[in-house]
Amino acid sequence: QVQLVESGGGLVQAGGSLRLSCVPSGRTFTMYNMGWFRQAPSKEREFVAGIGWWSGSSRYYADSVKGRFTISRDNAKNTVYLEMNGLKPEDTAVYYCAAARGSGWSIPGMDYWGKGTLVTVSS
Repeated sequence: QVQLVESGGGLVQAGGSLRLSCVPSGRTFTMYNMGWFRQAPSKEREFVAGIGWWSGSSRYYADSVKGRFTISRDNAKNTVYLEMNGLKPEDTAVYYCAAARGSGWSIPGMDYWGKGTLVTVSS
């Protein structure tokens, strides 16, 4: 069974940093576009960041995280990262890793999802 497993969430003070990791199990996601999404309490799930599968691929960010978050991937380790700096209380959410063979970062377009990791930013 294919799974995406996120880790690295936790409680951090505003202005702090966290690094999330996503490790697929059951298959290799080298040829997949990988994205991070988040869902805050009582809000819809939203796109955060995405990266293409090929070396040197472009990275995409939601306006709310540009300049603070960085997505990267290490295909040799089959791992995707989300480096989060300058965290704000409004970044509090469950963060999900997702993979897609197709292009774009729509939620219905993602083929596989992790179960999420909780990030809580205190003021």
